[in-house]
Amino acid sequence: MVLNAIFGLFSQDLAIDLGTANTLVLVLGKGIVVREPSVVARHRKTKRILAVGSEAKRMLGKTPVTIEAFRPLRNGVISDFDAAYAMLEYYIKETHQQAHPNPLHPRTWFAKFPRPRVIVGIPSGVTEVERRAVWEASLEAGAREAYLIEEPMAAASGVGLPVEASTGSMIVDIGGGTTEMAVISLGGIVVNRSVRIAGDEMDETIIKHVRLRHSLLIGNPTAEEVKLTIGTAYPVGKETATVIRGRSLETGLPRSVKVSTGEIREALALVTNQIIEHIKELIEDIPPELVGDIMENGIHLAGGGSLLVGIDKMIAEQTKMPVVQTKDPQTAVVRGAAKVLQNKKLLEKVKITGGLN
Repeated sequence: MVLNAIFGLFSQDLAIDLGTANTLVLVLGKGIVVREPSVVARHRKTKRILAVGSEAKRMLGKTPVTIEAFRPLRNGVISDFDAAYAMLEYYIKETHQQAHPNPLHPRTWFAKFPRPRVIVGIPSGVTEVERRAVWEASLEAGAREAYLIEEPMAAASGVGLPVEASTGSMIVDIGGGTTEMAVISLGGIVVNRSVRIAGDEMDETIIKHVRLRHSLLIGNPTAEEVKLTIGTAYPVGKETATVIRGRSLETGLPRSVKVSTGEIREALALVTNQIIEHIKELIEDIPPELVGDIMENGIHLAGGGSLLVGIDKMIAEQTKMPVVQTKDPQTAVVRGAAKVLQNKKLLEKVKITGGLN
């Protein structure tokens, strides 16, 4: 207890969005200091970590047999505990080194052994075991206290919704591994749904489409680039096209094909339509007293997947409700988690400690 108190004087509180695609770390009072891909590269035999983040992502699909580059999280939960722990530890230590660059300051010495309070955003649909894995990984990585918060609550707080008010607020957070949707009122989640259909499934759909229609094999990085370059969910603006390169399934040789915005939109519809169906099902479960609030304030979008061009218009058209595209949706969860960590009253309401409710 005494050591924790001493380290608390020299450590800074952190909010972490441990996402399937990206990890963000926010230092209270300083802002976001880490925004890196959730990718780890390690030696297959020794399990020694070779790279984390952007450097590891550049290795995806290009490693020799002795090295593996992969994501330690799948569908928003830890699939490889050791790699997730190593990634968290790396980011926590890097955060403290950035915060204390002066080697003569006493804070710098303590920064070598960071013991921050940490709050981590997790999907609302994970199991007790999966929650505990994130909590234990945070403590193993150096946190003196670790709290978990459900991503819909964090995202709603991050986009500025009145989560503690008696009015209903609806948030849809489309991430890399999961889509989180919830209606929040009085500091709690009234109804929610967590579906493992999100950005990763969009990439997989593009890969399958290109393989079936063009007999061309491409990897996830190429599919993601196509999605970001010409991907749309709804016809908006001028239709464009791009050239993608891969390996021909017929000859086994490199080949290029041209794909259009409309073609990729048709492929992505398999995923976007599923997400919208789940949103509709959630709306059906909203208590009548809160439906009016949602109609008035709209459905707020967060997460990197909400940046897909036209998805807000598509949701609005099919749900007959106004949809609000929030500013900087990719950082909504980490900003909201930081707000909750500063609000003791709200933290007591929404925190999950030790992987248990």
